[in-house]
Amino acid sequence: MLAIELEKADDVAVVRCTGRIVRGGELRTLRHAVVSAHDSRVIVLDLSDVETIDGGGLAALVSLRRWAQTRHVQFKLVNPSRFVREVLSRTRLDSIFDISSLHDALLVLAAVPNLMHYEARCA
Repeated sequence: MLAIELEKADDVAVVRCTGRIVRGGELRTLRHAVVSAHDSRVIVLDLSDVETIDGGGLAALVSLRRWAQTRHVQFKLVNPSRFVREVLSRTRLDSIFDISSLHDALLVLAAVPNLMHYEARCA
């Protein structure tokens, strides 16, 4: 199961993921959340509570990064869990993503007033 919370303010969107980013409905839910933030200048994907990610999840992240690039949107991965960080490293995808620590992300978010909150869950 993947739970997603979307917070938007001004030109920054934060997509918080909890659970598993794996092939199936979870990926559609994730894509919908990110694409719904199309009017943002920066999309931050918080992966701190992601337990596992499979090949389909990695492909989805690459696809979302490409989608963001074509729209001149910054796409950042923030605070990936230990497992996700290891998978990104083993697959060398850590070299193509902008990966930030939680501290760096909090500095960005502190500058954004009035975050609006949305939630989505996929069973």
